[in-house]
Amino acid sequence: PAGKSRRTPLQTLYNGDQSEMLTAQRSLQGRRELLEQACLSHTKKRRVLSPSDLKHLIVDDKHSLIYCYVPKVACTNWKRVLMVLSSDGLYTDPLSIPASEAHVPANLRRMSDLSVSEINQRLRSYLKFLFVREPFERLVSAYRNKFTRSYNTAFHKRYGTKIIHRHRPNPQPEALEKGNDVSFLEFVQYLVDPRTQREDFNEHWERVHSLCHPCLIHYDVVGKYETLEPDAQAVLKLAGVDQTIQFPTSHKSTRTDGNMAAGFFQDISPFYQKKLFNLYRMDYLLFNYSTPGYLRTR
Repeated sequence: PAGKSRRTPLQTLYNGDQSEMLTAQRSLQGRRELLEQACLSHTKKRRVLSPSDLKHLIVDDKHSLIYCYVPKVACTNWKRVLMVLSSDGLYTDPLSIPASEAHVPANLRRMSDLSVSEINQRLRSYLKFLFVREPFERLVSAYRNKFTRSYNTAFHKRYGTKIIHRHRPNPQPEALEKGNDVSFLEFVQYLVDPRTQREDFNEHWERVHSLCHPCLIHYDVVGKYETLEPDAQAVLKLAGVDQTIQFPTSHKSTRTDGNMAAGFFQDISPFYQKKLFNLYRMDYLLFNYSTPGYLRTR
């Protein structure tokens, strides 16, 4: 039958009268519809997807899954789960896979490596999902992880030195060489600098809509970091693997949340707050996040 009558995976999953699933269904279905509406309202012209747009889409042919990974939104654990699912029994416990192993590109199949016909066939028939997070909390999380941890020397060298060189008046020679003491303000100044926008944004702070193209790819499930456990459970149920694998729960004691983000934004002037909000505005609109109350951009 014509496309219209095709049942969405969500409808198939929740077709029983399991009332405990109804609330989850409503929020996931509602999110899908809100995204669709926001795409119609805020994107002018549909363009054609090219394979290079699909670098963040990981595919599991065994379970017909496509996952767009967004750094700082539980992507390490999702990659671990997908490694278990597609490993033919080689891995059984996601948490036994070291994080460094989960991020090795060769360990997972990317959509961008497939031919156009293989891509189209999978986009049509596989379950597609992504997980998103409040944009400024994700940004603060990326800053804390990449610029305030002493072990991230590669980031300090590659980005820290450039940020200090561009945005710190009279920097010390040691800071220019090591790049290991970038302040949050300097990071924000770097993000809103037109030069940065001409270069490639690093994936840890690139906008979700630029990584995953949610107005060009019809995602079946938009999970949220704020409701990670139930949303992850829903995806695993849709994939028919909820009996064989469990999504790892996080025991991080200092997850970046709104209060922490508010603290970081305290010292950012309204001028830069507004510029930064405009940069991430599309993610706020598409994924239905409200403007943070701590912003002074009025």
